[in-house]
Amino acid sequence: MSKTTQLEILVGAFMAAGFVALFFLAMQVSNLGTVNSGDAYRITARFDNIGGLKAKAPVTLAGVEVGRVLDIYFDSKDFRAVAVLGIYSQYNQIPDDTFAKILTAGLLGEQYVGLDPGGSESVLKEGSEIAVTQSALVLEEVIGQFIYGKAQEGAN
Repeated sequence: MSKTTQLEILVGAFMAAGFVALFFLAMQVSNLGTVNSGDAYRITARFDNIGGLKAKAPVTLAGVEVGRVLDIYFDSKDFRAVAVLGIYSQYNQIPDDTFAKILTAGLLGEQYVGLDPGGSESVLKEGSEIAVTQSALVLEEVIGQFIYGKAQEGAN
């Protein structure tokens, strides 16, 4: 083989490795490459506003990922959004009076569900519903309230 052929093969291999690395990076950033660690049980939580929460978003407890958001739908009976959460089966001791809130990773990052455990002796199981929830903090509403408050101050 000539030197130019060897160089072309080396450049091609380098490019292929780069594309593979970009693919894995894109999968990691989009949460599509996340591997489910075993079976999960399904619970639901109802929110007045889910903001930008999406399916496959993490569910965390004390900063540790304990599950994923499986589905989000609108309940036309009580006009609230319902998030179906898949909690990994190894986390089967979460109290049933746990508090669920939608949080944002960083200032403008992705949204996820954070769980704060209660003190109940009974635990969440398949089909349970989290009763106490806190909706997403919508940045536009906060800015609007701030501007409205400043306008009220100026009028007085």
